Amino acid sequence: MTDQDSTTVTGQPGQPGQPQLDPAPSAAVAEAGGNSDDGTTAQAQGPVREAASSAGGNPGGMPEDGETVGVHGGTATSRASLLEREGEVAADFLEQLLDIADMDGDIDVDVDGDRAAVAIVDSEEGRVSRRLVGPDGKVLDALQELTRLAVQAATGERSRLMLDVAGHRAERRTALVELARTVITQVRTTGEQHAMDPMTAFERKVVHDEVAAAGLGSDSEGVEPHRHVVVLPE
Repeated sequence: MTDQDSTTVTGQPGQPGQPQLDPAPSAAVAEAGGNSDDGTTAQAQGPVREAASSAGGNPGGMPEDGETVGVHGGTATSRASLLEREGEVAADFLEQLLDIADMDGDIDVDVDGDRAAVAIVDSEEGRVSRRLVGPDGKVLDALQELTRLAVQAATGERSRLMLDVAGHRAERRTALVELARTVITQVRTTGEQHAMDPMTAFERKVVHDEVAAAGLGSDSEGVEPHRHVVVLPE
């Protein structure tokens, strides 16, 4: 089972590994989250759009969500240290972006399983701009890929970190778990496989994990943007 921007991020002279933002992202962030008048999704502009589109949306050939990634040598301790480093670099990058865009928000950093988890949350100064999530989370997805690129430039390692903004992914995860449980019950009752609606790579990963925890199998079928999960009977 496998599921799945070009702004140059460079280190400041004398500070290797420290990502530096071009001031341009402020415009990208300001434009990225809007809806067009006809209800279609407005695409991110500038560096955010470039970062999301380069390498087919899979920067550096990094594995898509749901794909197993092995540790290239080293120990579990070194892997944990790398994940912590990823979180620190991502936090610095995002804090600088928020400062440039004059947006409120605090950064939370954690490690979730085999990846760094970074979240932009509401701060005492104000709420996080929901423009950073965008319609159907598309701006959040682009910002996540841009942040992964910044981390890769600083660490030399491909990053699979997960970025959340204002709890969007956490809320979506909760809803997906409930949906997956309903489908699991249906498949067990009927003994027939069930094809779910198209989902993003993040959403499919959540469903795959829940199905596996229930002891059933699942596959991803189709191509983007119609790729979906099929839950299989025992």
